[in-house]
Amino acid sequence: MLATAPVEIGGHDLLVGKKIVVTAAAGTGIGFAFARRALREGADVVVSDWHERRLGEAREELAAEFPERTVAALTCDVTSTEQVDALIAGAADVLGRIDVLVNNAGLGGETPLVEMTDEQWDRVLDVTLNGTFRATRAVLRYFAAAPHGGVVVNNASVLGWRAQHSQAHYAAAKAGVMALTRCSAVEAAEYGVRINAVAPSIARHAFLTKVTSEELLDELASGEAYGRAAEVWEIAASIAMLASDYTSYLTGEVVSISSQRA
Repeated sequence: MLATAPVEIGGHDLLVGKKIVVTAAAGTGIGFAFARRALREGADVVVSDWHERRLGEAREELAAEFPERTVAALTCDVTSTEQVDALIAGAADVLGRIDVLVNNAGLGGETPLVEMTDEQWDRVLDVTLNGTFRATRAVLRYFAAAPHGGVVVNNASVLGWRAQHSQAHYAAAKAGVMALTRCSAVEAAEYGVRINAVAPSIARHAFLTKVTSEELLDELASGEAYGRAAEVWEIAASIAMLASDYTSYLTGEVVSISSQRA
């Protein structure tokens, strides 16, 4: 039955009243899909991205679809500590508080290790792992001084567990995100903050097809339990669950959204 993607489900008020920040939320990927899901579930949202034009277009689209909700946009390059700190401070100011941070920023690509340059390795690690570190650090500093707790959800990947040709930099970064999730969750508990991660296998969207061959995407999708890639909204719905009060006792976990085939 699930070999055919289901129709996206409606909202169930999972995030009513929550104030949420999402990184890398412009475009067609998981970040934008989660921002839409959060709004559908009753939240107010700050979307962020380094690409100012695409970010503005994303905000306008979401604001038009959810006119009753607050949708703000703040430009941020997660490789800059100064910009990440400004994002958290600015989001708290715009929204009045922060309840949830979703660390979605990541960068991949296909390069065999013997051909990989230092610059390629460093760039993927800096965006994907260090960017998640910077944003988590900034929001924990916010929560440490706030009279309330919150939630952080990181976007990892099954490549943090699996081996895949030409993905050493991305896999290493995502494995780092998993370890960061577990360790930071222990520290965050004293602030009343839960930190978890999702690990999708493959969620097909327009941007992914620009950086990955159709042949590889078809091959990866065919190996999944349902014989297809996930829809981005399916990943976004799982993030919404982790961001909600339904998972109040869950922290330091990495939730696999895949069939977990090696």
